[in-house]
Amino acid sequence: MDPRAAHTRARLHRAVLELAAERELDEISVTQLVTRAGVNRSSYYQHFSSREELLASALETAEDAAGRVRTPVRIPSTGRAAPALVRFLAHFAEHAAVYRRALGPDGSALVASRVRARTVDLVREGIELSRTPRTGLPLDIEAAGTAGALLGVIEAWIARDPLPSPDVAAEWMWRILSGPEHGTPGSPPPAAAAHGLSGS
Repeated sequence: MDPRAAHTRARLHRAVLELAAERELDEISVTQLVTRAGVNRSSYYQHFSSREELLASALETAEDAAGRVRTPVRIPSTGRAAPALVRFLAHFAEHAAVYRRALGPDGSALVASRVRARTVDLVREGIELSRTPRTGLPLDIEAAGTAGALLGVIEAWIARDPLPSPDVAAEWMWRILSGPEHGTPGSPPPAAAAHGLSGS
């Protein structure tokens, strides 16, 4: 990407994340966005067709910048949540105010759809890269089911005030994925529970 275009996109990303943490997306005007970003309206429309597209792009870029590691997660012998899962959740914690609004009942359908799609892709990659036994379900079904569980925990977690730490949320998520019989510290989770946690 042209350096000037990349700079403009970065300024718009930063502006929408700041504003979306303060108010609902539909309350943010294009004028407010370009003023906060310090760019003109034509530059905004040159890169994005809507505020929703801008916010989705900003969150995806922030997630990528957080350093998703595209390697399979090794199952800890202690049965505790994998460190990669904590890193994955740290991104959501950093932008909790934005995700709380975007994924809530009055949030953005486009943002929610793209978050879900990226999570399903992440899970599918983890399943494909893992060499451990799988559930026997079709790949798309297993990926969708695991991603749904991950997102369900994330949505309930970020709705809490005060927000528990990513470490706490990771333990909750690990216990959900592992099943009740494997959810206590010291009990290693089944191999299938680690599917989808790569790339985090």
